[in-house]
Amino acid sequence: MADLTMMLESAGVLAGAGGLGYAKYRAPRVYWSLVGLPVTWGRFTLSYRSTMDVCGLTVQPSGLRAFMTRNVARREVQPVPPKIRRVRPTATGLRVTLRLPAGLEPADLMASTERLRHAWGVHSVTVVETKPGFVELRMAGHDVLKRVRMPRSARPHGLVVPVALRQDGTAFERDYRKAPMALTLGANFSGKSMLQRNLIKGLATLPVALVGIDCKRGVEQSAFAPRLSALATTPDEAAALLGALVGEMEERFDLLSRHGASDVWELSEKVRPVPVVVLVDEIAELFLISSRKNEERRERIVTALIRLAQMARAAGIYLEICGQRFGSDLGKGATMLRAQLTARIVHRVNDKQTAEMGLADVAPDAVQVACLIPIERPGTAVAADTSGGWSKIRTPEISKSEVAAVCREFAHLVPDLPFLAPFRPPVPVETPAPGRSLVKPRPVTE
Repeated sequence: MADLTMMLESAGVLAGAGGLGYAKYRAPRVYWSLVGLPVTWGRFTLSYRSTMDVCGLTVQPSGLRAFMTRNVARREVQPVPPKIRRVRPTATGLRVTLRLPAGLEPADLMASTERLRHAWGVHSVTVVETKPGFVELRMAGHDVLKRVRMPRSARPHGLVVPVALRQDGTAFERDYRKAPMALTLGANFSGKSMLQRNLIKGLATLPVALVGIDCKRGVEQSAFAPRLSALATTPDEAAALLGALVGEMEERFDLLSRHGASDVWELSEKVRPVPVVVLVDEIAELFLISSRKNEERRERIVTALIRLAQMARAAGIYLEICGQRFGSDLGKGATMLRAQLTARIVHRVNDKQTAEMGLADVAPDAVQVACLIPIERPGTAVAADTSGGWSKIRTPEISKSEVAAVCREFAHLVPDLPFLAPFRPPVPVETPAPGRSLVKPRPVTE
């Protein structure tokens, strides 16, 4: 009987160990909650002071504190690390709020993230400044970008659309109020189209006008026609559409002038015009020309894009530009337009120069990271803005048919904008699938 009990206990232990091993690779969130979180929390608590000291993230105490320690507490004066204010576990990692002592800045911790990651045995450590004097260490217990699962709280609202997952487990959002103009770069099969699909899916549920420019004859955006207010599929149509947008922008400036407002969000809801998001699928198709006779059209397109990028934010018109490459080699006006695009997202690229075009002027440290994105991880990108901060993100996979279904569901949200009426794409009529006939066949008799 004792032998049987021992065998059952051994089998239970082996089954439990095997289950944890399986969960580590197949269900990393479950493994993190059961094993990773307690181990990491304990390792962090026990080694925090020594790790900060070794990494050079401590400062000498103030004179008063040193005097009290030496003469009252009768202890040796030791360097002071950042003070822990809060420790909060999450489904993907651990978040620690630190109060920085005088002499330390967030950049000091950012420079030591790799050393902290190895010291505490986590997958990644991200430093985020929450307010002056406070930072948050966001530790990821496992690779959250391997299988992207968006947080349940990530929902489109206002002009904010969650489109990807950050390396620290939080949602990456496109906020058009904060970053009105954006540039997305990446090679073929890098995930640009997937990012645009997630963006359209989120914007389709919001009260905005969606304008598509897809000069590949609409192969990417024509499926979303039920929710689009306008669609240009050739350079000639794009030139006319951009001209109409510039005209609308000028009319909205007249409206702002009459009401004494600096942008559309200072107007009351009764007179506020509908926000417009312009989605350019491939910017090179608008810049490149095959003959001199198309040069005038190119000049009109480039001038309209630059004017929109410079001034359209106040009028509630926003640009979302995608391309494989965006540099001076596209021609006159390309560099000037790129300088107006605040938000930058760079997927896997074929050369370092392309990554520098998108990131070198806003986040130079992120260029090398963008060059190391593996080809077997489509949708992975580096997102940055003019603040100098950047983060690694990955877009969840979504099919075109799923986005098209959402566009059909929210087709009633297409606003009535007369200036876009000539460019409204035709909406294909759905034909029901052939089913079984309900008419019984009658035999033919002679």
